[in-house]
Amino acid sequence: MRSAQEDLTTKARIRDAAILRFASDGLEAPLRAIAADAGVSPGLIMHHFGSRAGLREACDTYVLQQVRHNKSSVLGNAGAPGAMLAQLAEVEGYAPLVGYTLRCLQEGGELTRKFVDGVVADAAAYLADAVAAGTVSPSRVPEDRARVLAEISLGSLLLQLPTGSEPFVLEDLPRWLRRYTERILLPFLELFTEPLLTDSTLLDTYLANTDRSTK
Repeated sequence: MRSAQEDLTTKARIRDAAILRFASDGLEAPLRAIAADAGVSPGLIMHHFGSRAGLREACDTYVLQQVRHNKSSVLGNAGAPGAMLAQLAEVEGYAPLVGYTLRCLQEGGELTRKFVDGVVADAAAYLADAVAAGTVSPSRVPEDRARVLAEISLGSLLLQLPTGSEPFVLEDLPRWLRRYTERILLPFLELFTEPLLTDSTLLDTYLANTDRSTK
C-alpha cells in the first residue's frame, strides 16, 4: 500500500508533468502523454485528480499560487529590490508557468475565465498588502485597478502566443522568457514609477464630470 507521503509526491509529480506538457502541447494534450512524462499509469491520474478538469484545476491552483508568491515578494516588503533582482536572475525557471498561462489564454472557455478571475483576485490581494506596507499607492478603485493591471499583463503575454496549435519548444521557452522580460521590464517600471502624464489635468477633469469621484 502506498503511504500518504508517497501519494502526495506522486500527485505533485503528475501536476508538474501536466504543467510542462500543457505548456508544450496545449491544454488538450493527451493524458497518456502526461502519465508517461510523470512515470505513472493514466489510471493513476484519474485516481488523484478524478478527471482532466480536476487535473487542470490543480495546475491552475498551483500556477496562481506561484504567481501570487512571486508578486507579493516584490511588491509587499522592504526587501523588494533584492527580491526583484533574485527573480530576474532565475527568470528562466518560471518558463513552464508562463507557458502554461499562455495556453490557458489560448484555450478560452469557462476554465480560462475562472483562471483569469483568479489572477485578478490574487492581484487585488497582493496590491492591497502592498498598499498596507506602503510600497504601492492606494487606488480609488482597487478592484478595477487590479483587473486592469492583470489584463495588461495577460494581454501582453497573449500577443506572444504561437499561432494555432503550434507547439512550444520547451527548451527554447526559458530563453524566450528572458528576452521578453528584459524587453518589457524597464518600460513597465518606468511607467509605474514615473507617471506617464506630467500633471493630473485629465484625471481631475474625469473625476469632476463623473460620479466616480466619490469612490
